[in-house]
Amino acid sequence: MKSFIAIIFLAIGLHFTSSAQITKASLQASGLTCAMCSRATMEALKTLPFVDKIDTDLNNTTFLLSFKPGAAVNIDQIKAKVEDAGFSIAKLVLTASFDKVAVEKDAHIQYAGATFHFINAKQQVLSGDQQLTVIDKDFVSAKQFKKYGTQTTMPCYQTGMMAGCCKSGGQTAPARIYHVII
Repeated sequence: MKSFIAIIFLAIGLHFTSSAQITKASLQASGLTCAMCSRATMEALKTLPFVDKIDTDLNNTTFLLSFKPGAAVNIDQIKAKVEDAGFSIAKLVLTASFDKVAVEKDAHIQYAGATFHFINAKQQVLSGDQQLTVIDKDFVSAKQFKKYGTQTTMPCYQTGMMAGCCKSGGQTAPARIYHVII
């Protein structure tokens, strides 16, 4: 009976922590030329405290990161680890579990300890797992960054920091803001 009650509490706890969490990511690195480059990047990513498991797709130079349940994911730390290994991010797609979160073009949403600015999103309510592609500088090519920049007039896109355009949601400027597309 005690184990049954413990399982119920565990299930309830997992439900609440998973309702606002980034659960996994697909990271494509650029500049990798050999297996040693991939290994160095993977070893650097393994040191992140919120990473649970890493799988690789060497043909596409992609790392599939699974995050620890309930852990706060720091997107800038992921970028820093890739850069510390001597490479850069070509694409980062996050999988996040949403529970009826309304978004629209240029909406700023507080989620899982971070602020996300949705670029060019149609008005909708997000529920369940959704993929968010980070389109900030140093997460996409310069050409892509410029292209996405034409889809918003908000100055926070250029700096990655909250500006007068951002509703603070309790944050004090300048706080980090991540620009994403669905």
